[in-house]
Amino acid sequence: MTSPFGKGIAFPPRVDGAGRMLWSEGERNIQESIAIILRTELNERVHLPRFGTGLGAFLFEPNNAATHARIAHAIDAALKTWEPRIAVDQVDVAADAQASETAVAVIAYRLVATGAAETVAIDVPLAGGA
Repeated sequence: MTSPFGKGIAFPPRVDGAGRMLWSEGERNIQESIAIILRTELNERVHLPRFGTGLGAFLFEPNNAATHARIAHAIDAALKTWEPRIAVDQVDVAADAQASETAVAVIAYRLVATGAAETVAIDVPLAGGA
């Protein structure tokens, strides 16, 4: 049976013991796709300059509510544009209690094919302080 989630080269790219590229499929493929979208800067891909989230642009921004709202908007817009296999329910961004120069984004989403709820979190480096 074919997976409703698709199949692609594993991320990060790697090879098996026989020297063949490894593939990912199913929910793992969607998780890897989300990671690629979140880690890609705008204009990083030559033929897809709008692909990605551009979180690196926030590096020197203060770790405050205004920056958190802009990060949440960037993540929400990028995932809705580039990953049609999910429906983004909520993006929450808050300062990391352990590191003043880091914000943590928690993304809640559902798999379109099954309706299963998932979450993923990513650290976003910032200038620190409020």
